Order: sequence, then structure tokens, then C-alpha cells
Amino acid sequence: MAADPSQSSRGGPLRGLTVVEMAGLGPAPLAALMLAEMGAHVLRIDRLNAGRAFLNMAPDIDIDRHGRDLLAADLKSEAGRDAMRRIVSKADVLIEGYRPGVMERLGLGPEAFAESNPRLVYARMTGFGQEGPLASRAGHDLTYIALAGVLNAIGHIGGRPVPPLNLVGDYGGGTMFLVTGILAALVERSISGHGQVVDAAMVDGASMLAAPFFGFTHAGIQGEQRGGNLLDSGCPFYDTYGCSDSGHIAIAALEPQFFAELAKGLGLEQRFVARQYDRTLWAELRTEITAIVATKTRDEWAAHFEATDACVAPVLTFTEAARHPHNVARSVHSTGDFVRPNPAPRFARTPSNRRGLENTVNLTDMLARFGFTHREAGELEQAGVLRAGRG
Repeated sequence: MAADPSQSSRGGPLRGLTVVEMAGLGPAPLAALMLAEMGAHVLRIDRLNAGRAFLNMAPDIDIDRHGRDLLAADLKSEAGRDAMRRIVSKADVLIEGYRPGVMERLGLGPEAFAESNPRLVYARMTGFGQEGPLASRAGHDLTYIALAGVLNAIGHIGGRPVPPLNLVGDYGGGTMFLVTGILAALVERSISGHGQVVDAAMVDGASMLAAPFFGFTHAGIQGEQRGGNLLDSGCPFYDTYGCSDSGHIAIAALEPQFFAELAKGLGLEQRFVARQYDRTLWAELRTEITAIVATKTRDEWAAHFEATDACVAPVLTFTEAARHPHNVARSVHSTGDFVRPNPAPRFARTPSNRRGLENTVNLTDMLARFGFTHREAGELEQAGVLRAGRG
């Protein structure tokens, strides 16, 4: 993991780290991309002849394949599993997102590396975790956040729960907790000299994301009714409103000083300012805001509030977001094979770099960093056990 100090300003803060990623979908691939863009060398292992991908995206826009070396392996063969054990024995981190027991059945579970690589951080990403009544069950983001209590809280009063894309389960409760666990284990390893298993589960992560709301509920601040609370559209000054052009603006004027700015900009009566948190006025206040906002277009309101602290913003599409002046000024997005966000967070001394589809390494060079000779690589390729690129 140690990097050359003379190169500390290049390559990202994880320069010198080697990560093996077992191919999958959703949270684990995004975690691998983040680590790659922070400077880690990532080798993604696909199953040989794995068949058509779930979403069948073109490689140049499939970020699950960007920033990595791509290796297809026949994990049904003993030679393929032996090669995998040799590769992982040289890695700092292994990431896998299979159901519990799959890696063990392949002979690639954590115990397989206890002696050959005791410093290995073995990161496991699942929906339900490594144990429990549902551990072996199939699921997706929506089922995980449903069981975490999160989905019930998202939506308007009287309506159905609304899927928040797959941001809360897959990427918030999954990716971000997986990356946090990996980095924490690496810090601990620098002290103890030993790796460990990281058990990241989306039910756990989504629950932790909602920790403040458990506190709010206990304190009586948050009710169980969807759409009837401060941050779930129940509050008229924390919601979205339709404009005259079918666009929308988001209003988030929670604090009194910001609500006073909002009221001034909308021309609301002073009584609303004086009694902002009087719930008996909220229905009338919502009616007033709805009627006023409907008199202008989204962009007219955006310009109207741009220089204020009223906490008003236009609701943008992904395409529009990439063109917004603030995002442009901060280079939040970049154009390569397609427009997508640049790496985050930002580092002052060891910046991350956006990575694209870069699988130009041949098998011999790819395996050399893991101790395979030219001859061994050639034999494995000829036997159809390993192949550079997706199988």
C-alpha cells in the first residue's frame, strides 16, 4: 500500500493500493470505481462466458467497467480458482457482492487467505448481511429500504411510498458504507498489521442513514404518517411546487431567517412569517405558495431568488444539472465518453482522477503484477482459463 513519496501529488490518495473486485451489479461496482478514481489499482473479475449483462450497456458508458483492468476467469475450473487464489494473495482488498456462501463454495472465502494474505481486507456487500433469517434471500434496493423502515417515510400524505431511485439502498446504504468500511479496515490494518472481513449490508446501511429519524420519532418530532412531517413534504416551506411552464422549484426555507427571505420574495403576508411553525396555518400557507409559484416559470423563479438566501432552487434534470453555472464553475461534471460527475470528494494534495474504459493491458502484463510469469499467463490463456477483457 505504501506509495513513493516523490509521487504523492499524483495518482490519488490510494495510489499503490491493489483491489480485486468480483464482478456484480449496483453498490459494489460503484465502490470499486470510487477506489479506482482515488488511485487504487482495481482488477475486476468477470466469470468466463458469463452471458449477456443485465442492462447490456455499451462498454464505453458502463461505469461498472471503467477504471479497472478487466479479467474473465473460469471459476468452475480448479485452475481458474487456483489462479484467483494467487491473485488475491497479492491484493490489499477483495470486494464481493454475492449471496452468503457463494465465495466459500468456490474455495475463495476469507479462510482461504488467512495464511497466504493475513493483511487482506475482505469486503462483502449484500442486501441482508452474512447471517440472519433473510441472509440467503434475493432482493433489491427497494426491498432493503422497505425493511429498514425508510421507504415508508418517502412520499406524499395519502399516497403510496415512492421509490427514491436506488440511491438510498444500493448507493447510500450500500456503496458508501462499503467504502467507509474498507477505508476504516485499512486504517486499522496500518496499526495491527492484520486485515479483516467487512460485512456491509444495505439494510444495515439504509438503517444507519435513517438514524436521525429514529431519534426524531422517539422524541415525537417525526410521526409515522408519511407526508405529514417536517422533511417529507408535510411542511409547506420544505416541498416542491409547480410553475407556469410545468417545471418545478424546490423550497427548503426551514430556519426563520431563510423563511423571511422566502416570504419577501413571494410577497407572503407578514402573519405567516410571525407564525412560521404554527401548523394551524400550514394548509393556508401551502395554498398561498402554490398559487404564487404557479404565476411564473421555473427559470423565472430561479432568477428571482438567485441572489437571496431563501433556499429556493430549480428542479433540474440530470442533463440540466451538468450545465448549471455553479456546477460548471466547480467542474462537478466532465465530458469523456459521456457526461458524468467527476470524482468526489476532492483532495488538495493527491487529487482523484476520472477514469474511463481503459482495458488495454494484455493478460501477461495484467498478471505480472500478481507474480505470474510470462509462460504461466500464456498457458492459462491458451487453456481458456483466463482472458483479458469480459468473457
